[in-house]
Amino acid sequence: MRRRYALVGVGNRGTTMWGRELLAGWGAYVELVAICDLNLMRAERARGMIGSEAPLYDDLTRMLEEQRPDLVIVCTPDDTHDDVVVRALEAGAHVISEKPMATTRDKIEQIREAEARTGRRVDVSFNYRFSPTAARIKELIEEGVIGEVTSVDFHWYLDNRHGADYFRRWHAFTAHSGSLFVHKATHHFDLLNWYLESDPREVKAFGELVHYGRNGPFRGERCRTCPHAGECDYYFDLATDPFLDTLYEEPSRVDGYVRDACVFRETIDIPDTMTAAIRYASGVQVSYSLNTYMPIEGHHIAFNGHRGRIELRQYEKQDWTVPPADEIVVMKSFGGGVERIWVPHEPGGHYGGDNRMRDMIFKPGSNDRLRQRAGSRAGAMSVLVGVAALKSAREGLPVLIDPV
Repeated sequence: MRRRYALVGVGNRGTTMWGRELLAGWGAYVELVAICDLNLMRAERARGMIGSEAPLYDDLTRMLEEQRPDLVIVCTPDDTHDDVVVRALEAGAHVISEKPMATTRDKIEQIREAEARTGRRVDVSFNYRFSPTAARIKELIEEGVIGEVTSVDFHWYLDNRHGADYFRRWHAFTAHSGSLFVHKATHHFDLLNWYLESDPREVKAFGELVHYGRNGPFRGERCRTCPHAGECDYYFDLATDPFLDTLYEEPSRVDGYVRDACVFRETIDIPDTMTAAIRYASGVQVSYSLNTYMPIEGHHIAFNGHRGRIELRQYEKQDWTVPPADEIVVMKSFGGGVERIWVPHEPGGHYGGDNRMRDMIFKPGSNDRLRQRAGSRAGAMSVLVGVAALKSAREGLPVLIDPV
């Protein structure tokens, strides 16, 4: 029997990952029975893109009462996740939440309490765990090829298209996203928690807005009407992207939300340059950074152990050609030599991670031997690192993390 699911929030991610793609690849396991969004024009546009005839709603309560879905997939702005998740759980549905699961400890506790009280399950969409390369690294760590891990170097690079996009949208405000220490880094902190199988206990962080926002040489309201379009490196012509233009431009007349807001708005209040030192309960020390205006996209991670080092430089976008695979380098101490492991990219988002995650969640009998499927506690602990990092950066002091 197919699972009856409702999609709540039809931005880019909801419309593609959890709408069109999910029905195309996993339609034998799921049936879309409702689409809910406060902007009904956007919902109607999304429904056409998804290729569905599911009824549209702008009222979550009415949708839950009328459709009684088995599963609710939450793709709304981050600061609203907790309300939607809790109401869906209380209506008897299981939930898949886009990351981050929530933006504050209070919101996390409300979700966890509702999950325990209702007996329903919350999954968090941590697709990076499912990429073939991440899975191979997890296997190497568990095999003990470098002995006990003692420290990690982890650095993430967002290029000046993808990175800038966060500053065009609602993510640019702490009240909505918790900052990129929460919205984006929740992926990275979850990977660390999963790789290390330990809880983060203390964070000392720095974060500044040094490139976007008030640092810009000029500013306007949005790219489409900006008098500086011809001289701005960050000019974004929404009309050149038919998907985004259809989903956002005309629907912006309903709610005022434009997809090409100026990246130099003086009201932006999140850091664009971030570093953090994290100490784990196991004693592992982590050096982390996130930069949002680089000429490259991807990350570098290295695990240091008593008997060697595992290192990866993953390229996602750059001005030169790289093989369609990732190279993991295992360097062993005491003359143990070097092993180079090539992991081919797989089709689909995140080099196959999106597809593997949907297989795990929806296909019966999936083997979760690496514990990749992430529940509410994983969602909580990754957010709490980001919340602590932002607090530390703003207050200039180390912050302890109380586990949930």
